[in-house]
Amino acid sequence: MDSNRRNRPRRPARAEARLDPKPRILVFCEGKNTEPQYIVAFRQWCRNSRVDVEIAKERGVPLTLVTLAKESKRRAESEARKAKDDNLSYDEVWCVFDVDEHPKRKEAQNLARAHGISLAVSNPCFELWLLLHFRENPGMQHRHDLQKMLAGFVPDYNKHVDFELFKEGYPAAAKRAKRLDEQASDDGEEGRNPSTGVYRLTQSIQQN
Repeated sequence: MDSNRRNRPRRPARAEARLDPKPRILVFCEGKNTEPQYIVAFRQWCRNSRVDVEIAKERGVPLTLVTLAKESKRRAESEARKAKDDNLSYDEVWCVFDVDEHPKRKEAQNLARAHGISLAVSNPCFELWLLLHFRENPGMQHRHDLQKMLAGFVPDYNKHVDFELFKEGYPAAAKRAKRLDEQASDDGEEGRNPSTGVYRLTQSIQQN
């Protein structure tokens, strides 16, 4: 009987399930403290190691930031072709900047659209996104007033982000930011003050 069992044809081994690697994301930040600190901490919170965060070495207008992101995207695609490894290219490229008083925002938006680069723009500033972790729409505000409001929830706020203070309020912030976006779109005033597209970037990092 044992001999018959040994001679019995064996079923092929079940192939191991393979998961596709998470999309690779590049995030270019204009600010050197607040934005990259938040995004790096958020990336770690989501356990997504496929997110690269860069701080623009050439500080300047949004058009400069988008141009740098476009060049980084192109270099990565070139390296991927040479190495015949698609994992070296970026699936998503984002630029994070404030409306502030920057010129040439329209040109930056057009360049980003032409090269498949996504924008996470805050009007008037990134502090709006941080403030939405704690409260509803503050209404139209100057960036200095938003920073003062944020200091009411984060004592001694000085452009440095302790993500532990923000993570509990993240789900509410994403909902509030999306609501602002939808209201502005319904009124035909996309990107108005107050609005922030950072929630779209964070959702992409989280979902991927």
